[in-house]
This record gives sequence, structure tokens and C-alpha cells, in this order.
Amino acid sequence: MIKLEDIHFSYEDLPVLKGINLEINKGEIISIIGASGAGKTTLLHILGTLEKPDSGKYTINGKSTTKLSSNELAKIRNLEIGFIFQFHNLLVEFTAFENICIPGYVSGKKSKDVEKKALELLDLLGIKDRKDHKPNELSGGEQQRVAIARALINSPSIILADEPSGNLDSKNAMNLHNLFLKLNKELNQTFIIVTHNLELADMTQKKLEMVDGKFIS
Repeated sequence: MIKLEDIHFSYEDLPVLKGINLEINKGEIISIIGASGAGKTTLLHILGTLEKPDSGKYTINGKSTTKLSSNELAKIRNLEIGFIFQFHNLLVEFTAFENICIPGYVSGKKSKDVEKKALELLDLLGIKDRKDHKPNELSGGEQQRVAIARALINSPSIILADEPSGNLDSKNAMNLHNLFLKLNKELNQTFIIVTHNLELADMTQKKLEMVDGKFIS
């Protein structure tokens, strides 16, 4: 499903990724750990096609991203990839339900189909009774679940999560970790999780460690 071959990336003259090779199969759940500055978030941005590598080849679902136009890459981001961040980036003026629906509307799907899927996700994530609440009326754990539902609304094949539990207390972090495992099992989606939380990393099928722009395990 995902293949990175000798990926290099620099910010101006500072090398950040120094020859990354990685293969990920459909339905795998992997974690990437490492100290701050190791290149984890940059790698996630390349996996999400938010950045292009300076050199090397990135193939996603059989398509080489280097040969795709900006519009084609945007379509992949919207339909194939779901993003979950430490800071939820929910739009404060919209309800939980509306926040979840927005990427579905943007993708051009029928409103009734998007809204039906949003209700299903709210139910699956245990926050259906919070659907009409705005972000400032939700707890941190509830906001994160809304963000997850938003990431899932277009049924992406790949979920990229950047420090998803970094802003949660230990109880909500564990609930989130178990939720990822449940979603991975039930929906067969591929999860790539960048985390400092070793407990979460140990729960995944594969744990990779980055040091100075390279994998060491």
C-alpha cells in the first residue's frame, strides 16, 4: 500500500530525512517513535503528500506521487488519507456534527450520505449525544474523538496520526489507544502513528524508531 524508497528531505540547507526506506501493507498499524527533531513529523507530512521529498520515490496504492499534479495530490489527501493531530484543529464556530461533515462536503459527496456517515461515526465513537455541541463545550477526549470522526468521514484507506494522545490525560490517552486498535480491526484501515507515548507504540503491530533522519529499528 505504501512504499518509500531512499527518501531525502531538507529544510533549506538542513538535512532532515536521510534515506528513508519503508513498506507498509494494508491494514497494518505501525508506530514511529524518536526524540524531537528526529524527522518524524516531516516524514508524516511526506506520507500525507503535504510535502514532496527532495529525492527518492513515494508510492501510495500503486501510484507514484512524484508524477501527480497538485490537484491529483489534493484529491488523494481528501479521499485516501485521514489526518489526526495532537491539537484537534476543530472549527470553533461549528458543532461536532458539522466539523465531521465538512471534509465529506468538500469531497463532493451527497449531503445526505455524508450526514448519515457522520451519525454512524458519532455512534461508533460514543459521542452521538454530543453532536450539537461546539468544541468549547466538549472535553479534550471528546474533541479528539470528533477529530477522529472527521478523519474517517471519507473512509480513507490510511490514517496518519501525529502525537494524537499528547494533549490527553492518561485515562483518555489509553481510551484513544484502544479506539485506534478497534478501528484498525473493524475497518481494516492502515494506521501510521507518530508518538512519544511508548505504551501506545508497544500496542501497535510494528514499532519503528527514528534517529537523526533515519530508521534504526
